[in-house]
Amino acid sequence: MIKHETIERNATLLLALSFIVVTIGGIVEIAPLFYLQNTIEKVQGMRPYTPLELAGRDIYVREGCYLCHSQMIRPFRDEVERYGHYSLAAESMYDHPFQWGSKRTGPDLARVGGRYSDQWHVEHLTDPRSVVPGSIMPTYAFLANTDLSTNDIADHLRTNVDVGVPYSKDMIANAEADMKAQANPDSDGVDGLKKRYNNVNVRDFDGNPNRLTEMDALVAYLQMLGTLVDFSKYSADENLR
Repeated sequence: MIKHETIERNATLLLALSFIVVTIGGIVEIAPLFYLQNTIEKVQGMRPYTPLELAGRDIYVREGCYLCHSQMIRPFRDEVERYGHYSLAAESMYDHPFQWGSKRTGPDLARVGGRYSDQWHVEHLTDPRSVVPGSIMPTYAFLANTDLSTNDIADHLRTNVDVGVPYSKDMIANAEADMKAQANPDSDGVDGLKKRYNNVNVRDFDGNPNRLTEMDALVAYLQMLGTLVDFSKYSADENLR
């Protein structure tokens, strides 16, 4: 007790001992990372976003969807039973920035892909209360009437390459064509799109085949979330450190 009181009354000694404790704790936490080839577990199926999905993600961020919807399922029973398998680090490896979120006014969207039809998403975004009576989400009907900008998507892919996303030169060269092809299953570019991106949804997402809209992009992004990893082939034990 006397020794403890001595430390508390001596600011210099307290600072020095605190520094030593923090240093030891930092070394214990950081040092193991230097012995890992990768801090992200390896999973099959992960790929960069297609140009249309990437544009949809930009709209998602622009409209502030992350403020009310998280994209991170924690490894707790109540969350796993409601939303599905807990989130893996690899599922956010191409997110800049990630969309984990910190608040859930609405449900988590990490595995929303394929849970609802395209039409449901369009109606939900157009008039949320038409499908979820108690929803307090604002309407985004304007997305269906706003043409999607396509002329700068190649530059967007190049920017993502600068932060580590593995888009190839072929992906960048065909970015605009791939964006249009994903929303048009009759396009000649669909085969090339599928060669460049695995497990890709190709269809008219907003119900209007005559226009490529921001609604197409956002629905394409939502329908992809949580669908890339095949959890029947995933083994958590293989990724134990």
